[in-house]
Amino acid sequence: MPSPAPAVAITMGDPAGIGPEIIVKAVQRLAPRMEDGSLRLLVIGSRSALDTATQRIGVAAIPVGTPDSPGVAQIPVGDDSAIVTLGEVSALGGDFAYRAVARGVELAQAGQIAAIVTAPLNKEALNLAGHHFAGHTDMLAKLTGARDSVMLLAHGNMRVSHVTTHIALADVPSRLTPDRLRLVVGLTHAALLELGFTKPHIAIAALNPHAGEGGLFGREDIEITTPAIAAMRAEGLHITGPVPGDTVFVKLRAGQFDAVVAMYHDQGHIPVKLLGFHVDPATGQWNSLSGVNITLGLPIIRTSVDHGTAFDIAGQDIASEDSLIEAIEYAEKLAAARLR
Repeated sequence: MPSPAPAVAITMGDPAGIGPEIIVKAVQRLAPRMEDGSLRLLVIGSRSALDTATQRIGVAAIPVGTPDSPGVAQIPVGDDSAIVTLGEVSALGGDFAYRAVARGVELAQAGQIAAIVTAPLNKEALNLAGHHFAGHTDMLAKLTGARDSVMLLAHGNMRVSHVTTHIALADVPSRLTPDRLRLVVGLTHAALLELGFTKPHIAIAALNPHAGEGGLFGREDIEITTPAIAAMRAEGLHITGPVPGDTVFVKLRAGQFDAVVAMYHDQGHIPVKLLGFHVDPATGQWNSLSGVNITLGLPIIRTSVDHGTAFDIAGQDIASEDSLIEAIEYAEKLAAARLR
């Protein structure tokens, strides 16, 4: 029989959040696939937090194992006896989150796992622990030695990459350069090919209202984006833009494009999250969410849930595992494409 494919590793994120809970729930739902051998999962993080979550939810404990373990196994990091307080920001929680990601990167770079899927961490806790990163994306770039990376959000047919993410809005125009735009488009195009698109059609969102309205509302779309698009079209890429931000995502949802390149964090995140969060109209509360965060430009495959640690509901066992399962499925698709 052929050797089993490398496992997909799930890094727990901050154990004080909903990470342990959604991991346990995802493992439950994916159990049939692990039983038939089509999927192997490796959970990396706080052993005490994971064991507590399995006990609280009432399922079998996940055994400690290795990257070669069948089915599902956990690889603990940090002090097994150290216990975080659910729902509280702490240096301990931030350190667990960092250690899990660092171990996952180490295994991925050694070829012992196919990909890492990250559960959410808390940026404040991460920095309290002395790990001075704005989040997963730049931490992964540092750990892997990647010079440039790009965030791609995916939900259904909504696929949105970003020129900039975690920076002040006032700094965005200076970060829009022909080189950065070319990098983002190139990585987005490559990711779409791996996801099965034969000739990806990418739209570039305008930075300014109405794409600058002939220069009345700014000249970046005219002087930077438009020439860059023309150059990439001349190289054979199928690109449209700059398309005003108030219509480009409607057109994406309608299937006119395969992906959109957004200029800044909220421009790209709001439409994806608006569709990914499912709200109960009777209570006004969101009861589940879906969507995946994929980091492009790394030497390893990394996908993530598209939500935060949700400290306010940690330990209540009401968090949805849908986004985590989607992230696992995207990791599998990308890993299979690279294997081919």
